[in-house]
Amino acid sequence: MAVVVTKDNFNSTVSEGVSLLDFWAPWCGPCKMQLPIVEELSNELKGSATIGKINVDEEPELASQFGVMSIPTLILFKNGQPVDKLVGLQSKDSLKTKIQNQL
Repeated sequence: MAVVVTKDNFNSTVSEGVSLLDFWAPWCGPCKMQLPIVEELSNELKGSATIGKINVDEEPELASQFGVMSIPTLILFKNGQPVDKLVGLQSKDSLKTKIQNQL
């Protein structure tokens, strides 16, 4: 299960290791298609990478901080620093490869 990320737990979520954060909103069609992929990755990569989701309607500060202009946007972090930003619907295989390249 993907971690629900808020401004309160953001730093502790991404500070160590590799994290993939999905910026989404419940009204976004492509986000609804991305969510099951994010959940599958969360289950497959449990223990090696953190997979989280950020509702942009509930956490506008985080969306603004990382320049999220359209959703879904997925940002890959390594040790707290953003290393890759993907806008639009992403395939499971491409996301998994990008995560594994950072491990």
